[in-house]
Amino acid sequence: MRTIENPLVRAAAGSYFGLRRGYYRLRYRNLEIGPGVLFIGRLKLARGTRLSLGAHCRIRKTVIVNGGGHATVGEHTLLNGCWIGTSLSVDIGAWSLISDCNISDTDFHNLAPRERHLPATPKALAPVVIGRNAWVGARSVVLKGTTIGDDSVVGSGSVVRGEVPAGVVVAGNPAVVVKTFSADQRSAPSGPPHARVPEQRVLADLPALVPSPHGSGPNGQVP
Repeated sequence: MRTIENPLVRAAAGSYFGLRRGYYRLRYRNLEIGPGVLFIGRLKLARGTRLSLGAHCRIRKTVIVNGGGHATVGEHTLLNGCWIGTSLSVDIGAWSLISDCNISDTDFHNLAPRERHLPATPKALAPVVIGRNAWVGARSVVLKGTTIGDDSVVGSGSVVRGEVPAGVVVAGNPAVVVKTFSADQRSAPSGPPHARVPEQRVLADLPALVPSPHGSGPNGQVP
């Protein structure tokens, strides 16, 4: 992915993302936006649902947050087309990668057949906590009451409920541990060692917003 060094384009990118932050602040009263948040895609926040985005988060594709609860996203985290259903609380740590998956802290309905069409009871709710520098893969499902440890990975298409230890890869339905990271593979205290500074990330993401005359490459990137 190329980096744009032209100062005029850099200024234009800053203005563009600043306008988008302003638009979403006006549109959603229950949205808290930290400095440097990038709305590259779209955000749909349901009425009565609260969302807090930490500094330098990125929103790609269409991200949907609903359910009437509160979702908190740590700084430098990427939300890439995910759905977050929260009737209680969903807490996502800093530096995480959240792909186009489903995360929910509620069953929305009661389990017992005779109670299924009644309002959800407390038994149908349990908070979700996702740690720092976690990666939740595409098409995976994170169910109520789940805790995912720092640096861990949820493999594509997995179904997760319960506790995922720190520093592991889980996969399958139900998800089980398939790999454990060694200490030297874990992230640095200040964040992943490969992370770019926010200004570089703005410019690197900008080409994804501009159609290429030669078409788009993988993941919408411009060749």
